[in-house]
Amino acid sequence: MKELDGFLGAALQFAAVDIAIKSNMHNALEEVAKRIEASAKAEIGHYQPAAGPFNEWDQLADSTEADKARKGFPSDAPLERTGQFRESWEHETEGLEAVIGSKDERAPWFEFGTPKMPPRPVLGPAVVHNGEFIKKIIGKATVNGLIGGSPIHPDAGYDDLI
Repeated sequence: MKELDGFLGAALQFAAVDIAIKSNMHNALEEVAKRIEASAKAEIGHYQPAAGPFNEWDQLADSTEADKARKGFPSDAPLERTGQFRESWEHETEGLEAVIGSKDERAPWFEFGTPKMPPRPVLGPAVVHNGEFIKKIIGKATVNGLIGGSPIHPDAGYDDLI
């Protein structure tokens, strides 16, 4: 435990902790964003089971499968034709904010469905599947920031998913 040298010492110590927490949290958010992006990309082309509040993906319509076959695209691979949708996923992290998503204009149709197409959510399930990882890495970053960036003892249980 560090002894504080008056009000100025306390203020400097609190400022250092604030900087350490923000730095650690930014780095943790970057890792979370990378993980969610990779998970979202991995879901594309494979039927997904229910995850949290998100229903399992419906089978592709016979007419969709026939159209894909005529055009030489892979069969039984939802949301995958050329691979363009998978490659449209990216993330940005700035400060204590991370944005993860697809720049493909069809992404909202896929995620939420249309009157003619059932939803095939990608982002929500990617977050659900990584829930434990998210909790652990954010928790570890917070604790590391509070204790000034010192490593957490391995027995604390924060490293098993990271």
